[in-house]
Amino acid sequence: MNTPENLLYTKSHEWVLMEGDTAKVGLTDHAQEALGDLVFVNLPEVGDTLTCGEALGDVESVKAVSDVYSPVSGTVKAVNEALMDAPEGINADPYGAWLVEVEGITDKEDLLDAAAYAALCAEEG
Repeated sequence: MNTPENLLYTKSHEWVLMEGDTAKVGLTDHAQEALGDLVFVNLPEVGDTLTCGEALGDVESVKAVSDVYSPVSGTVKAVNEALMDAPEGINADPYGAWLVEVEGITDKEDLLDAAAYAALCAEEG
């Protein structure tokens, strides 16, 4: 499992890249592996308000549909439109295939560093 040190993580398997007062959010390597081949992505629109801990969208794999939870509160600044036509990009490069970029961050879930996230994944098996 790949767990880059420069990212923060959630217990629900999203990653966060903080860049000043914005954050890019995506699904972790662990999440995409557990989900299997992704076939559809449902993301919010630019300007939508996200609330920490609430669903920001969902992903559909050949196995199931799973919610994606927002690790921060704020406003959607950008959406990775390329994933709408090619959701398999998340499987190919989970840390390059960001889902949304959020600005005006006012709240953060209890984000984990890479070591804590790796330990969580090891506990889950």
